[in-house]
Amino acid sequence: MEWRYCIKTNNKNDKYQRILEAAINIFAKQGFYQSTISQVATEAGVADGTIYLYFKSKDDILIQFFSDKTKQVFERFREEVDKANSAVDKLGNLIRIHLEEFQRDRNMAMVYQVETHQNYRIAENQIKEMSKMYLDIVSEIVEQGQAEGSVRRDLYVGLVKRFIIGSVDEVINTWLHSGGEYDLVSMAEPLVDLFIRGVGRVEERNNITPAGESSYSRAAEIN
Repeated sequence: MEWRYCIKTNNKNDKYQRILEAAINIFAKQGFYQSTISQVATEAGVADGTIYLYFKSKDDILIQFFSDKTKQVFERFREEVDKANSAVDKLGNLIRIHLEEFQRDRNMAMVYQVETHQNYRIAENQIKEMSKMYLDIVSEIVEQGQAEGSVRRDLYVGLVKRFIIGSVDEVINTWLHSGGEYDLVSMAEPLVDLFIRGVGRVEERNNITPAGESSYSRAAEIN
């Protein structure tokens, strides 16, 4: 009895993953709202009714995408960051693995990038969890860098976090819109260099007066 139960469980897990991957492919090609359960079923090679054995609805498929697929990817981010010691090396590992994972699965990247902006309410809790995981990692790196002296101490952590996350997000979006025609991972090193060294000459940076206690600086301080 136990042997039969294990086989049934494995088959269920396999079919669940097959349906989820099929849904990601369809969502990436057509967009979430334009996709149908029938299209997902056809892509997965199952009957329409079979979908509902594993997912409550199309919305539930998207929720499970964030709970299952993207969570696994974001957990790998943490693993790679923990392999390094210095803040700069940790940042390099984070950016590299982020770009590697999104380049490796372009459909996943497409769905993630689009749906985090368009369908925030559908998977609100899951998206918040992913965002928090990433923000926490970046915050730790920035704070360690400030302690080590590799990141300026006069900058607000919240502002630096958004600079890093926004830049990576835009690089991925640009790559997706290009059709993935170039090596996304090749952008990792230039990004880290930009984050650490900036775009201004040293002489120009030395002439910049740190921001005072203005409404702008107070807003930037908010995490």
